[in-house]
Amino acid sequence: MGKLGKFEKLRVRPGEKVHLGRLDTDTFGEVPSREKADEDTAHETLRLGELQDTLYAEGSQALLVIFQGMDASGKDGAVRNVFDAVNPTGIQVTSFKQPSAEELAHDFTWRCHNKAPPRGYIGVFNRSHYEDVLVVRVHADKLLPAHVEDRKGEWKRRYEVIREFEDILTKGRTRVLKFFLHISKGEQKKRFLSRQKDPSKRWKLRESDFDERAYWDDYQEAYEQMLPATSTPDAPWYVIPSDHNWVRNYCLSHVIVGALQEMDPKMPEVMDKGLIKRKFK
Repeated sequence: MGKLGKFEKLRVRPGEKVHLGRLDTDTFGEVPSREKADEDTAHETLRLGELQDTLYAEGSQALLVIFQGMDASGKDGAVRNVFDAVNPTGIQVTSFKQPSAEELAHDFTWRCHNKAPPRGYIGVFNRSHYEDVLVVRVHADKLLPAHVEDRKGEWKRRYEVIREFEDILTKGRTRVLKFFLHISKGEQKKRFLSRQKDPSKRWKLRESDFDERAYWDDYQEAYEQMLPATSTPDAPWYVIPSDHNWVRNYCLSHVIVGALQEMDPKMPEVMDKGLIKRKFK
């Protein structure tokens, strides 16, 4: 069994119904004790750095990692911890905020395609084009364009656009991995309370943190519809138990390293062999 095989239980199969309430937010069977998990994660993050160096040197393929999740699910922490050993010159991290006027004038994938990683790079999307079938769906009355009348059909159309967009990336030699960081409603509340108590974290608090809690069930339903509709063999979704950061980091580091190993980047040969023995003055 390859490295990714251990995490098949976390992978969403195309078209398969997803019931987030039945999926563990705490851990799953393949995660060892915390001490061993932390050891393994440290090893995997170093390996990730090595593979990224080779990917960058090879320069013929790319990896795009997408993080989605409820507020306070740990997207920022995942980026900091999992990619800690990656050379900054070979990674591009993009956090998508409210779209600008220019971005709204294009189709909803335009601003994301514009930030897709070039060959040789790892790209990380902290939120992504999926916001347009999540927050826009939950708040359709305010955010959906007025000309859209068939709302049910609109989400199916957007799912199709997303599949086609990611297929374009894949055919251009960009591997796509997508992670839903799955936390419980109780854990989200704990993290918000922690932000209130910790002066170093208070800056993260937003009015929306209080308002959006009321839409928890609506977001869960939106994710349950979106995940199986957009998980494909070439661009799969993984539901990562994220109530504990160490469990989240263990799962993410192993799946990302496993995907890079499957990509199998190679160090290029030196074109001019004479450069190896040439003396510097």
